[in-house]
Amino acid sequence: MSTSSFPPQELREIVKEVATLLKDRKETISVAETAAGGLISSSLLSYPGASSFYRGGLTLYTLESRKAFVGWTDADTQNYKGPTPDIVTKLADNTRKTLESTYAVSESGTAGPTGGNNRNRTPGYVALAVSKEGGTVTREVETGSKEREGNMVMFAFEALKLVRDTIKGEGGGKDERENRSGDVQEEGVKLVPGDKETDEAAVGAFAS
Repeated sequence: MSTSSFPPQELREIVKEVATLLKDRKETISVAETAAGGLISSSLLSYPGASSFYRGGLTLYTLESRKAFVGWTDADTQNYKGPTPDIVTKLADNTRKTLESTYAVSESGTAGPTGGNNRNRTPGYVALAVSKEGGTVTREVETGSKEREGNMVMFAFEALKLVRDTIKGEGGGKDERENRSGDVQEEGVKLVPGDKETDEAAVGAFAS
């Protein structure tokens, strides 16, 4: 039994679930994360045999990095108003197509402790997306916490959970509250009802 403190205890079971699903199905995943700071990728890579399912990842913490690696333009950065489902949809869709993976997961949130007045600038808010052939599933979560490190871990947890739900066909068209009843780690997390699935054709190109 490993005595390592990594990945964080809160992520170990969900990493195992996602990795096992991907390996059993011979599918692959790529990652585009911002506020989680690389925790999604590094947690997946901690699982033995990750090279069989992990295609690559990006930590796009700054707007400049998004211009450099995922096609953002000056107009995208000038109009930026914080994380939204539309933004993570485009991040995930672009990353999946570039790395040719079965799925791409993306997150963008406000880890805290400071933030803004809008809901998506409130510490603990995160927008999530999983891109797959035919469409992208999105989810919004609010942890209700201003604790930065804890939020980073929860953002990674919620992103991996959305991956699991999407792979198992449970990620789209449901009230999110239905998917959380058994997750004791999520006590205190506020659910924003309704996963949303966007047809791939409607997403369009990331940058014109």
